[in-house]
Amino acid sequence: MMIGLPNPNFAMPVAKLCITNTETEEKIYVLYNPESYTQGHSVEYNPVDVASGSANTTQYVKSTAETLAMQLFFDTFSASAEAGGTVAVKAKLGATSLLPSAAKQDVRDYTKKVYGLMNIDRTKHRPPLLKIEWGSLVFQGYLAECTQKFTKFNELGKPVRAVLDVRFIRYIEQGKAAEMSPNESPDTAKYRTVHQGDALWALAVKEYGLSSSWRMIADANKLENPRILNTGDTLRLPAEK
Repeated sequence: MMIGLPNPNFAMPVAKLCITNTETEEKIYVLYNPESYTQGHSVEYNPVDVASGSANTTQYVKSTAETLAMQLFFDTFSASAEAGGTVAVKAKLGATSLLPSAAKQDVRDYTKKVYGLMNIDRTKHRPPLLKIEWGSLVFQGYLAECTQKFTKFNELGKPVRAVLDVRFIRYIEQGKAAEMSPNESPDTAKYRTVHQGDALWALAVKEYGLSSSWRMIADANKLENPRILNTGDTLRLPAEK
């Protein structure tokens, strides 16, 4: 007999992380949300010798694309009511979880959908462009790395539980990427990814030193409503005139 307050997730299910193939519009909902995710970005510097030869300084070379990494959990052996997916997926998981061990569903039926997002499209000669959404997180890019680890098997050797370590790399439009300068300064155009809570006036202060420069950013990006910024979008910050 259960004692105490019921799990609120049963009454109001928690939104599941969704990976959308933007080219086919297929949506993949994770079975269980990740416990955490990590966003990373780095820049590369080279040492530069000064004229005296007794010391050196550093010179900026380039920036790497932003990355998003997380660990995804899959389980068909003892799927709980919190498992995500479509109504059909939930029904199938619920049914198979009650079956004897030998009849459990192969967990690779679910992991292969994510793993396959690195397959090359023969017409585009690249993997599909993806959109990862979970609450306020919006990240558009490609699946750069996926490692599958199967942790539980039934008596027939069929995997029924797995962990996937995935890493996505952010996509930047080709035209914008080509215009990016390795030596950004106020007199060269820059590009910035919009994060949750960003505002044009704050970006203007940070990049130009004046909050009134938000109009220049809005005009350069043809923003219909400068008060609304979409998380994950890339903004062009024009050079100062």
